[in-house]
Amino acid sequence: MYKESITPDEIQKLEYTSFPGKIYVIDSVGAEFNRAIAYLRSQKVIGFDTETRPCFSANQPRYGVALLQLSGPEKAFLFRVNKMGMHKRLCSILADEKIVKVGAAIHDDIRGLQKLNDFKAGGFVDLQRIVWEWGIRDKSVKKMAAIIMGFRISKTQQLSNWEAPELSQAQQMYAATMCSSQTSKAILKIVQHWAKSPMQAVQNILWAVTLWHWQ
Repeated sequence: MYKESITPDEIQKLEYTSFPGKIYVIDSVGAEFNRAIAYLRSQKVIGFDTETRPCFSANQPRYGVALLQLSGPEKAFLFRVNKMGMHKRLCSILADEKIVKVGAAIHDDIRGLQKLNDFKAGGFVDLQRIVWEWGIRDKSVKKMAAIIMGFRISKTQQLSNWEAPELSQAQQMYAATMCSSQTSKAILKIVQHWAKSPMQAVQNILWAVTLWHWQ
């Protein structure tokens, strides 16, 4: 049985993890964009997340979604939608119920993207709801990863400028780690059958997909 929660001191004792695959930053529609779409369409399950430039003042206007992250087992694609817009082929992937998108606290992410280009979201699984049903009360991915998988993730880039002219290597790694999958087949099997073995499903999903968005 897993703990309901974990303390910051306990998390500090754990080792860091990061996305081990190839990271692609895409800010325009072209050959690399087409290859990314083809790769994502070949996957049965992909990771999903977004990043937005933070606001540090109550009087400061709110920014829109700057980055859309979609990932497979060995590749993570960072689409700079603040530069390239929300292309209809990206919308098509997010609407395709045959491609399972696994995310965390996905409601606001989806709404933010729909403000850029309207689409009907389909095929999404929210890990936050899954673990809540089985007694884990800490909803942040950082804490859930620590509770279930026994590792920690760095959040130092979360409040960085996601609309910067160029994303730093640290930003790219953070964004990819927040949205990375390791075993698409394993995730698909779990998504299809998690109700049969809920606690094992939670563990396997978090091993298979790392979507570090919750706070």
